[in-house]
Amino acid sequence: MKKTKKAAAFLCAAAMLLSACGTKTASGPLEFKTDSDNSWITGTEPVKSSIYVDKIDGLSTDFIRAVDISSVISEEKSGVVYKGFDGSEQDIFKTLKQSGINYVRVRVWNNPFDAAGNSYGGGGNDVSTAAEIGKRAAEYGIKTIVDFHYSDFWADPSKQMVPKAWADMDIDTKSEALYSFTKESLESIIKAGADVGMVQIGNETTGAMCGETNWIKITGLMSAGAKAVRDNDPKILIAVHFTNPEKPDNYEQYAKILANYNVDYDVFASSYYSYWHGTLDNLTAILKKISEEYDKYVMVAEMSYAYTAEDGDDFSNTIGDGGTYEKHYQFTVQGQADGISDVIQAVHNVGERGIGVCYWEPAWIPVPGNNYDDRFKLWEQYGSGWASSYSAEYDPDDAGKYFGGSSWDNQALFANDGTPLESLRTFGYVYTGTVTDIKIDTISDCMTIIRLGDDIILPETADAIYNNGERKQVKVEWDSYDESLMQSCGANDYIVNGTADGMPVKCTVSMVEPNYIENYSFENSDYSMWNIINVNDVTTELDFQDKSTDAKTGNISFHFYSENKVDVKLEQTVKDLKPGAYNFSLSLQGGDCANDTMYIYAIADGKEYTQETGVVGWANWQSPSIKNITTESGEITVGIAISCDAKGWGTIDDVLLNPVER
Repeated sequence: MKKTKKAAAFLCAAAMLLSACGTKTASGPLEFKTDSDNSWITGTEPVKSSIYVDKIDGLSTDFIRAVDISSVISEEKSGVVYKGFDGSEQDIFKTLKQSGINYVRVRVWNNPFDAAGNSYGGGGNDVSTAAEIGKRAAEYGIKTIVDFHYSDFWADPSKQMVPKAWADMDIDTKSEALYSFTKESLESIIKAGADVGMVQIGNETTGAMCGETNWIKITGLMSAGAKAVRDNDPKILIAVHFTNPEKPDNYEQYAKILANYNVDYDVFASSYYSYWHGTLDNLTAILKKISEEYDKYVMVAEMSYAYTAEDGDDFSNTIGDGGTYEKHYQFTVQGQADGISDVIQAVHNVGERGIGVCYWEPAWIPVPGNNYDDRFKLWEQYGSGWASSYSAEYDPDDAGKYFGGSSWDNQALFANDGTPLESLRTFGYVYTGTVTDIKIDTISDCMTIIRLGDDIILPETADAIYNNGERKQVKVEWDSYDESLMQSCGANDYIVNGTADGMPVKCTVSMVEPNYIENYSFENSDYSMWNIINVNDVTTELDFQDKSTDAKTGNISFHFYSENKVDVKLEQTVKDLKPGAYNFSLSLQGGDCANDTMYIYAIADGKEYTQETGVVGWANWQSPSIKNITTESGEITVGIAISCDAKGWGTIDDVLLNPVER
């Protein structure tokens, strides 16, 4: 490829930076401070608590136990009061220290304000805000991770926008500006009193950074940032940060690119949100592989979990009831603690190079106010919401349209009134374990599907989840309900309340049109009524998959994928039907199905009916149907045929065969 003079100049500049930086490996001893004033962390006896936490054997007291509290200054300015575990007002940094936290993380944006000085929101995290947070943390012996986004506002996989002041710079000038900004900002933060132990060069830079999408330019900018850190203090660890560990091939590619361009860094950091990012075993495996192959430390730079599905500030939450995500733990304080300890265990399982976990925004709770309008004024004035209306000048297509409060309050480690949740102490409890009474933490709600006209029979038991992770069936006493009303109101969902062991439980009764497909939503483990035809045995993955995000309803769906060509049929034959007309439909979603041929079909009394269909992306459900299938014999075979090139994937759910008239 022919290089322009500008590109050649940039490559030369990047090479000079790399030469000046050298290469630092992660083979030396860790230099993290131990929490010597928290003697119970290094003790051997389990601690009495209201939550159940297992001790993690062999976990170093140097392990980074961090929280990102970037929004805390704007929260306090908005009137939020944080408390200690006794319920009295207390400096949040003291509470963090008492809970076993030894690092805070703080994001840094270049200029998150409009020309009039109004905050874009999200905490208004400029250099001075980071310096104040770092200074307050250091007063309690807590170190700081400085997270440079190299943007004026949020930087994540979906957007890596260049700062306003750098918008017209060529790559060489931008590289110089990034070096100067990093060095001068870091000097200011340290001078303010922060004890900086690590610096992130970019935030979730999954294929882009600072407006650049070319890896030669991205790695050159990373090298400029790394040199600024080394020139300031060679002992500060340098981290790069990526996300989507459920795609391990991508992580290996990123690590290889960084090595090929000699980017100077110490820590390969990953986000890990269990809702979206795959299994913990996969997280451990990919971090371990990178740590060993590239001689780097690894850590989780962001994680969180919800302790409730409730919204505290009238601004919708990222995670709540429903939604296309995996709910691995119950939405309780215990479930939140389980999520934290499991991620710590997963990073610890990497070995000596697994050095830490950071919980994202545990203090981002609702600001005071009697209603949305009261809170909105504070979000706008102090930037304590995720985005303010002023952000429209910089990010008009996202923040400028959907500005408002915290979408994270139900994932905080503080209750809405500022009292710390017991789950915050998990960061210390993992060193000792806890002693607690074994009790039910939550009872799973029930669901039953009833054909209109059939008797309504509610489940006798419900699934109880205990605080130690055990599950047992417990007897349910259901409140009275009007069965005749539910039958007469037609196809709809109805809620019946009840109690089990003194705890509330509810059952969703889904009244549906008569459907003659057995195990139509695959929730029953008996699949004998389904005929799976793997044509010429070419399709490598065909199974009934337990994954709620890939199911239309419930948790189970029929899954297909193949390393080779996909060629499969799924069908069921229904007998003993009343003569008459029937409608057939199902739901499917998927992607990467090149050169596809997909259709649903029905065969009745020797006649075949078909309807073409296809897939158009994950969670984008298609519902093809065939109307007025007539039978006199009372037998209909229905199914779906799928053929496409290798790597095609998808799921099928909710197969329906309904009478046209009952």
